[in-house]
Amino acid sequence: MQKARIKLASIEIHKINEVCSYINDIADKTGVDMKGPIPLPTKKLRVTTRKSPDGEGRSTWEKYEMRVHKRVIDLGLDERALRLVMRVPIPEGLNIEIEMIE
Repeated sequence: MQKARIKLASIEIHKINEVCSYINDIADKTGVDMKGPIPLPTKKLRVTTRKSPDGEGRSTWEKYEMRVHKRVIDLGLDERALRLVMRVPIPEGLNIEIEMIE
């Protein structure tokens, strides 16, 4: 049976959870098998900079971090369910990728 794999990535976790709940509701309405959302490891991008611009004084540092949260959802392939998933409102800043797998 073919499945659709949906990959979600964003720096804001509440946006991912919101889209996952929409997809979960669609799976419940259409009766399609759904696995997920499966959390993938969070990617942490770190930047450390020196506070003092000229190097004089105390050596103090500022640390910035951006976290990229990821989720994977597997849906049973149904034409009606897939059309509904395509119409899910996707907030700005959320990356979504849909691919067909065996």
